[in-house]
Amino acid sequence: MRAAPVAKALLTCRHLQKHFPAFKPQYDALGVEARVPGFEGQQLDTAAMRALIADVDAVIAGDDAIDASVIEAGKAGRLKAIIKWGVGTDSIDKAAAARLGVPVFNTPGVFADEVADLAMALLLGVVRRTHLMNSAIRAGAWTRLEGRTLAGKTAGVIGLGSIGQGIARRVQAFGMRAIGYDVRALAAGEAPGVRQAPLDAVLRESDAVLLACNLTAENRHMLNEAALAAMKPGVVIVNVSRGPLIDEAALAAALASGAVAGAGLDVFEAEPLPADSPLRAFDQCVFTAHAGSSTEEAIARINQMTSDILFHVLGKKPDLGFTPNRVA
Repeated sequence: MRAAPVAKALLTCRHLQKHFPAFKPQYDALGVEARVPGFEGQQLDTAAMRALIADVDAVIAGDDAIDASVIEAGKAGRLKAIIKWGVGTDSIDKAAAARLGVPVFNTPGVFADEVADLAMALLLGVVRRTHLMNSAIRAGAWTRLEGRTLAGKTAGVIGLGSIGQGIARRVQAFGMRAIGYDVRALAAGEAPGVRQAPLDAVLRESDAVLLACNLTAENRHMLNEAALAAMKPGVVIVNVSRGPLIDEAALAAALASGAVAGAGLDVFEAEPLPADSPLRAFDQCVFTAHAGSSTEEAIARINQMTSDILFHVLGKKPDLGFTPNRVA
């Protein structure tokens, strides 16, 4: 009798790759062969993914480009599932996955606190100019810069899922009023203290606008020239969601004119941030490297969760104790 083929998993998420030695014993014990390809940059393009996915049973992906051609290549082989490390699945063609019968899973709500913490760190960095004082002191100066007070200001949170609600709780703790926009109506008591309002009202009334929504085809460049012009003069913008939500050329122009006082950006239209990005010219901006989920605790938690989902879809771990979140 022929032995069953060894289950093969492709792991392209950098967070899981970095810590894979700690997880390898689980894969080995369950008879799953893990492929951990080395590569430059933050994610793989479609050509690389097509080549790598052709003979594996499942993939745990980061922000890799998984279009219809990648899914077709996997389906032509033995692909049973795509598991997204994290929440955002905008880099995956979910319609193609559904058409081809390849389920797509993600892990929503698992690092709301971590991303909300970073949003506040970016907001505080911009308004208190801590990055500039730090650089000056390290250079030998003793520079005290004036900042802005958050208490009494209005924070507009765009996207009121778990991350947006976490941001809303934090801004209220700093004495800010919270106003929010979401495409769905919130249930009573879902986001205490948050006044849900139309997008134009949030843009018009907010002293700080914080982006925490998913990226879709409809909201790409949500903050464009017109939206930025509709905001209060001197508004601060924070983005911990997806870079293409902001038209970076329009943001650079608004920063140059002073219409936008500063920006805290964890995500960008192109990542890593290109050396010639006009945003680099503005010292009133604080940048981080798509690091919202990057805490030791969150990474360990999601590495285990995505591995468990992979084991489950391969029939290696029938009882997970939770229901994997299928998005396609």
